Amino acid sequence: MNFGVMTAAYIGASALFIMALGGLSHQESARRGNIYGILGMALAMGVTIAGAVTDNYGLLLAGLVPGGIIGYILAKRVEMTSMPELVAILHSLVGLAAVFVGFANALGHGESASVVAQRIHDVETSLGIFIGAVTFTGSLVAYLKLSGKVSGNPLQLPGRHMINLAIVLVSLYLIVEFAAVGATDGMIYLYIITLLALVFGAHLVVAIGGADMPVVVSMLNSYSGWAAAAMGFMLGNDLLIVVGALVGSSGAILSYIMCRAMNRKFLNVILGGIGSKKKKASPAAGAAVEEQGEIVEIQSEEAAHMLESAKEVMIIPGYGMAVAQAQHTVFEITKKLREKGVNVRFGIHPVAGRMPGHMNVLLAEAKVPYDIVYEMDEINEDFPKVDVSVVIGANDIVNPAANEVEDSPIAGMPVLEPWKGKHTIVLKRGMSRGYAGVENPLFFKDNTRMLFGDAKQTVDALLKHLSAD
Repeated sequence: MNFGVMTAAYIGASALFIMALGGLSHQESARRGNIYGILGMALAMGVTIAGAVTDNYGLLLAGLVPGGIIGYILAKRVEMTSMPELVAILHSLVGLAAVFVGFANALGHGESASVVAQRIHDVETSLGIFIGAVTFTGSLVAYLKLSGKVSGNPLQLPGRHMINLAIVLVSLYLIVEFAAVGATDGMIYLYIITLLALVFGAHLVVAIGGADMPVVVSMLNSYSGWAAAAMGFMLGNDLLIVVGALVGSSGAILSYIMCRAMNRKFLNVILGGIGSKKKKASPAAGAAVEEQGEIVEIQSEEAAHMLESAKEVMIIPGYGMAVAQAQHTVFEITKKLREKGVNVRFGIHPVAGRMPGHMNVLLAEAKVPYDIVYEMDEINEDFPKVDVSVVIGANDIVNPAANEVEDSPIAGMPVLEPWKGKHTIVLKRGMSRGYAGVENPLFFKDNTRMLFGDAKQTVDALLKHLSAD
């Protein structure tokens, strides 16, 4: 294929990827953005296969066909509630691909025309392998945490920051040594770099608690982008560099935005605690936690009457709704209430669920209209006007301790404020704490009613009572 045609196609694919990111930034245009991304990837793959591949088509098909089939099956079978785990495991595959490309590039690359070019190539290769290996094991640990196969509690070894720093410094030294001797005599350096990076990636994520997993998923997305960019440099593929940079930078920006939404320092989350000192709980804070009061339980029939008697209802979904797959029934309740003249809206916290935008995706799947779904910043000031707020499987994102308990682990974190409304109904299995492990004073407030049970069964019962009236 003519080089000019390939270049033009790559520019077109890059434009489609940029349009995809733009489309995905809003719910109304997300489907269109997804289509742009599919078209861009199809164009990039088609042009690369037709213009850049000159041999070994059998091996290419041996990878493309099974990979395409597996991807199709996963897309059909994986529930939206398991999407964070799927995203994490796919990130790990990008990292593993970068490692394989790096080793293939080191072993198969001929001598460059100049010593400088050879050194640059060797640095690109070793850095690409390092980033890919970190992404691989970090994403695997995130998958295990998200899927519940290992505990979501942080495992923070003594001196972990010094361990991380030592790994980075040793790896940089080995990269310099590898670049000095090249692949012919320096493969042992690459092996050690890879091993250190694998340990580094796992150690980084294992030290991060489950409450920070949304940020971790976003950051791993960034890592996978930089791994792809590194592959682009190794292969001399401009499109891969552009796409990797887009993914890497957008993931990093999203992680930063989410940290701001949680009132957390970026380094504090990513490095599992660096950048801040643990506060000692003051006596006042301890009293605030211990002297909670009593809960007031409510049954589904009474809750249904409260909802249909209200004028303003706010629904606040959390991960419990996702696990119970109750979003479709929640929308049916919404329709019933709107038919009765009740103004129903949804309030979404930036880190509700286990992945950025998780709740928005679930509500979109249930066909909840976009115009009644609001972000936290848009809706918080309206809670004093709300008659009934319904919290479905959420905990930390509606915890008043963030505002009221100075020494709370979530102190200063912006939260939705349903307690400022007239009544709050909390749908919950029991009195367990959220990911942050903090007691929630909302459950004990005078205007809060607890509706215990599985979220799906509870909302089914609510819908039944609303339909019977």
